[in-house]
Amino acid sequence: MDIVGVVVPVDRPLTHNRLERTLVAAWDSGAVPLVIITKADLADAADDVVGQVMLQAAGVAVVTTSAEQGDGLDELLGHLPTGGTLVLLGPSGAGKSTLINALVGYEAQDTGPVRAGDGKGKHTTTSRELVPLPGGAVLMDTPGVRGFGLFDADDGMEEIFGDLAELAGQCRFSDCAHGREPGCAVQAALADGSLDDRRWASYLKLQRELAALNRRHDAAARRAYQREWHQKITAAAKSQRSAARYGLERAEEQGAKPGGNGRGGAKGGGRRHS
Repeated sequence: MDIVGVVVPVDRPLTHNRLERTLVAAWDSGAVPLVIITKADLADAADDVVGQVMLQAAGVAVVTTSAEQGDGLDELLGHLPTGGTLVLLGPSGAGKSTLINALVGYEAQDTGPVRAGDGKGKHTTTSRELVPLPGGAVLMDTPGVRGFGLFDADDGMEEIFGDLAELAGQCRFSDCAHGREPGCAVQAALADGSLDDRRWASYLKLQRELAALNRRHDAAARRAYQREWHQKITAAAKSQRSAARYGLERAEEQGAKPGGNGRGGAKGGGRRHS
């Protein structure tokens, strides 16, 4: 595939984490992601959604379309190389099939209504299908995607979250865990609002997911992870034993002082001689 069209409908709340996850997967596939906003004629807040998407998908082209009014169709086709391939990814009811029909000029795909409550639709597309487009390009329609996991997506993470890696490189310590360490650039950015809490949490969640997948498929990484946790548990146990021993020694020292109540001291003086 040359282009991965990430379909974002404006008639429902924007799911930021889903968009980031999909863009990471799109970049990592080797194709070029393109955000396609659909149903722009159905929502008064279309401009707000476009602004949020453009901010979140920095570096990715964004096309706003209305299949009903024909808006943005020529711009969308202009992003496709001659003879290129485009795949659409998006939730059910996002308007993918309606968009395809508008692009080809006839009812190539079945469409259906969406639920008024949550904007979700039935899976009118139940299998992948290739549809020829004007200009020689080919489009692949896919069923609505509820979600998907990532695997070996380092390149995609760099494209979407590369600025966070650069920010982490500004920390005072190279092994900063971005918690309570002094001189942490990440915590400073979170504090002054230049880094959004939600985006940082999304980045950490994806990093944990990728690390878990790597451990699952990499025996060496799994053993290293287990060793690391064993060392942490052992260190914690040693620390507890050391604290207990230190407390006992302090108690013995206190008891050994003159006037103390320990074994080394005596209450009252020596025996009285008559």
